[in-house]
Amino acid sequence: MNIERLKREIARNFGTPAVVVDLDIVERNIARVQAMCDAAGIGNRPHIKTHKSPVLAAMQRDAGASGITCQKLGEAEVMADGGLDDIFISYNLLGEEKIARLARLLRRARVSVAADNPVVVEGLGRLEADRPLDVLVECDTGRKRAGVETPGEAIALARDIASRPGLRFAGFMIYPPEDAIAATQAFLDEATQGVRAAGLEVRVVSNGGTPNLANLGKIRGVTEHRAGTCIFNDRMMMACGAARLEDCALTVHATVVSRAASDRGILDSGSKTLTSDRPPDLDGYGMILEYPQARIAKFSEEHGFLDLSASNRRPEIGEVVRVIPNHVCVVSNMVDRFVTVRGDEIVGELPVAARGKLT
Repeated sequence: MNIERLKREIARNFGTPAVVVDLDIVERNIARVQAMCDAAGIGNRPHIKTHKSPVLAAMQRDAGASGITCQKLGEAEVMADGGLDDIFISYNLLGEEKIARLARLLRRARVSVAADNPVVVEGLGRLEADRPLDVLVECDTGRKRAGVETPGEAIALARDIASRPGLRFAGFMIYPPEDAIAATQAFLDEATQGVRAAGLEVRVVSNGGTPNLANLGKIRGVTEHRAGTCIFNDRMMMACGAARLEDCALTVHATVVSRAASDRGILDSGSKTLTSDRPPDLDGYGMILEYPQARIAKFSEEHGFLDLSASNRRPEIGEVVRVIPNHVCVVSNMVDRFVTVRGDEIVGELPVAARGKLT
């Protein structure tokens, strides 16, 4: 494989920084996750927040995914425009403007949503649509993000949903910490027993997270899994054991534009490309494949500051390197297109169609 030739061609034809996606690796990642879900008897509902592309979402659907997950209504609209027709929006939708857009979206796609409080449910209850809207109660089983915190709250919200014309209680949405299997099971068992006692059916229990793929089948009652990062993977997924280096499909091609001293340098990729996400357990802001001992120590908007003091080999000015981002989902939202390759051959460009759809 002639990677140096590929890097030169990408720099010449597209410039740097360039966000490059290897479709061969993407296809392997899609197939692997689908096989894991199939083996566990759980539906695969991938989260498109990572790639934001109807083309890649269609690849996941065609490989066997039962539907897709979107975080924002704007993403769901783009996916419906691209022919995706079974969409779960895993986020509280609030406000008249969003409710009106949701009603329009329901006319052309099957949509379900999540809710974790009565204010959201009351707003959804004002929806004017020709079909009922399925609503999942989001439950917090230890991550301390969104979600009701007790089974009693989950039962009460399920009853509230079911009481409103045009809404149907569909089940529960969870996003548990990877080490909270027992606590999550206890929460779900109590909540499920309570809603059944109220005459309601739990049709869906939606679990999530690429790291939680390792826990497929360990929580009784789960019917589907939402994983996003696994289509590309990144340093965070490698650090937690969810991916290997060869599973990373997206790299940022960057050029060394300055070497003002022997032990430092500058990349043309700063916070506007690689983003400033840096979990506490990761050193620096990305892994340079050609120089793994080099550190991207800090950023300004267009500068990636290289610390080369621990690297025996050091890049020259004008050299193109490949960076695996810390958090790939944020990088996707920074660019209008991916440069697509297969191995060391350029395939073309793929628009990041749902980029910037924050509402």
